[in-house]
Amino acid sequence: MAARPNILLVMADQLTPFALGAYGNRRVHSPHIDRLAGEGIVFDAAYCNSPLCAPARFSLLSGALPSRIGAYDNAAYFPANVPTIAHYLRRLGYDTCLAGKMHFVGPDQLHGFEERLTTDIYPADFGWTPDWRHPDRRVDWWYHNMASVKQAGVAEITNQLEFDDEVGAASLRKVYDLARRSEARPFFLCVSFTHPHDPYATRRRHWDLYEGVDIELPRVAAFPLEHMDPHSRRLHRVSAMDEVEIGEDDVRRARRAYYGNVSYVDEWLGRLREALESVGLGRDTITVFLADHGDMLGERGLWYKMCFFEWAARVPFIVHWPGELAPARVAAPVSHVDLLPTLLALAGDGAVNQVVAPVDGRSLVADLAGGAGSASVLGEYLAEGAAAPLLMIRRDRYKYVHGDGDPPLLYDLAADPDERHNLAASPAHRATAEAFAAETASRWDSKALRARIIDDQRRRHFIYEALSTGRRTSWDFQPQRDATNQYMRNHLDLNVLYQRP
Repeated sequence: MAARPNILLVMADQLTPFALGAYGNRRVHSPHIDRLAGEGIVFDAAYCNSPLCAPARFSLLSGALPSRIGAYDNAAYFPANVPTIAHYLRRLGYDTCLAGKMHFVGPDQLHGFEERLTTDIYPADFGWTPDWRHPDRRVDWWYHNMASVKQAGVAEITNQLEFDDEVGAASLRKVYDLARRSEARPFFLCVSFTHPHDPYATRRRHWDLYEGVDIELPRVAAFPLEHMDPHSRRLHRVSAMDEVEIGEDDVRRARRAYYGNVSYVDEWLGRLREALESVGLGRDTITVFLADHGDMLGERGLWYKMCFFEWAARVPFIVHWPGELAPARVAAPVSHVDLLPTLLALAGDGAVNQVVAPVDGRSLVADLAGGAGSASVLGEYLAEGAAAPLLMIRRDRYKYVHGDGDPPLLYDLAADPDERHNLAASPAHRATAEAFAAETASRWDSKALRARIIDDQRRRHFIYEALSTGRRTSWDFQPQRDATNQYMRNHLDLNVLYQRP
């Protein structure tokens, strides 16, 4: 059992790969992520399966597309009978531990993790449920707005910095506890930070890292509303982007603060890896670094996520295993749902054969070993800002996006990486567009899925209102710490304690 590798999964929130040196951004200060990339396997075309926090995370943990498990939006119930990476690894004997954000919704706040070190930053109830029966309605108390962009800058403390400070400190402590334990169990430690997710506010020392740096403007400028695709117009309304004017200074300040928070996450990754090395666990540990989704950061005039353009849908994905995986870059498209079968394969001993629920991903072990993998990536966006399921297929050089009632989108990412030219109506690409349209219709019953989502939203709205009446019982995770067994207590032997590492 001790021969199985330890696994450290470090997650960032809303981190686009285009904001990392390892993916070509030479302005951003991310030395620890860049070093991990230089020594590990970098996936150059990794995608989330849904560009929104909770659905992305539920797919990542389960290996299943959002529609398969009902992971529609940020208030979607994550069923306790869906096996996760934590369940499978725990069944194999792993010590499974979660610190930080995972956006679990519902009374099960562990989903296979044996221990959880912190609460979550976001609510576990149904309060953030969208309502597709009223797609034009904006819910101001929890929808995005542009205050984060207009007020971007320096803040020494925010609720998000307070949260991630706690997540990082608790995770470091866990690393030391893992080194001191007497049992020889491998561990799976998931450390999930909420940065660089907006608000775009960073500490002075991280802001100052970018003093004198020419913060670049978006590669693709904002389109006039009449020239936008319908979903982009909906996002403008949903996030109140059409209520304020965003100037170049606003964009640069928001990007500078975002970059500062990338550096903040980078520091925590460095501290975690340094701790592993210092206690002798580094060589036996696989480190995976990724994000739940990206951030548009003003590209095309859009902010945040909720769409399938590259800045929002692409994620960093790096795998590092010293002495076992040679550094390389993988060009083939991959996605979150591939993580579960990959980690089970790396755990060894046929662990991947123990999967008991449908998985939509594939093992990337061949890619990690230098094989030339080729696959499709499927995406689903089923939350606020959409009026019907937004469905994506990414294969070879093309990306195709379908939404009922919207003109389809087809981009040749090899020739047009900035997605400036929609080829769906191009006579030269008619056959390609028609093939993708036929495949989309065969893979998804969009109308039935929409009806299922609306019914689920209706029930969640009713349950939330019912549970908000009278005495409320929270589903939010309450961390528990047994102080009676910490440090020195009279039922413990002081001599034994002093001899422990």
